[in-house]
Amino acid sequence: MQSPIFQCGRYRFVRNGRPLVMGILNVTPDSFSDGGQHATRDTALRHAEQMIGEGVDIIDIGGESSRPGSIALPLDAELERVMPIVEALRDCGKPLSIDTYKPEVMRATLAAGADLINDIWGFRRPGAVEAVAEGQAGLCVMHMQRDPQTMQEDPQYADVVTEVHDFLAERVAALRAAGVADDRITLDPGFGFGKTPDHNLKLLGQLPRLSVDGLPLLAGVSRKSMFGAILGKRAPSERIAASVAGALCAVERGAYIVRVHDVQQTVDALKAWWAIRRETISDFNWEVQA
Repeated sequence: MQSPIFQCGRYRFVRNGRPLVMGILNVTPDSFSDGGQHATRDTALRHAEQMIGEGVDIIDIGGESSRPGSIALPLDAELERVMPIVEALRDCGKPLSIDTYKPEVMRATLAAGADLINDIWGFRRPGAVEAVAEGQAGLCVMHMQRDPQTMQEDPQYADVVTEVHDFLAERVAALRAAGVADDRITLDPGFGFGKTPDHNLKLLGQLPRLSVDGLPLLAGVSRKSMFGAILGKRAPSERIAASVAGALCAVERGAYIVRVHDVQQTVDALKAWWAIRRETISDFNWEVQA
């Protein structure tokens, strides 16, 4: 039975149909879309403040790029990037998500005040499940074929929707076996992580099939290369309108969280969608129930 609650660390969201917007805060010099723009503590904090003003619901902090072909970052370097940001933002009034697959980073950031762990490896690395099993932190389980270094080298599936669903179901079972409650778990198909543009479009089109026992879905399609393929090799910064369209398609198909670079544009579009869905603005209320 679907839980009416999403437990995200210190925050407890009521799932009433209103989607959540997760804003991307990359403190990296080499991310595919905005690498280097927010790599220092001051620029990262300014960007976080901007996203809060634009209506973000969750701030996703990443210290290591996972773009295709990226090289793994040493543990100490990742901690050096993300810990000052967590410490500075932990009382900002918004849940803090940490985009990491390293158990040591999970433990350190949760102890410092993070509310959600967003793991591109789906908590498959040794020690990852143990690092997050206790407590109330939200957990985002993502599917990825192979690893960031090789994931885009001719990805193949017999049935991409079934295979991604089955992977997510297996990881949910592993978390449940470790004592993790369902209301802490959200699922990410991993758009662009070992998928061709056609794979991504099929996953987006059939998004409802990817949920496991009604667990909430996270869609991260923002500025992805599939939009470059559709639009004609546009640079990531020129894919904003397409990204917003993708976010709207995702929430129409049941996504509970959309992970985006462009918070203001996405929030504006979702506010319009929310009002249209209710066929009135007289009692319009976009505030999330927590």
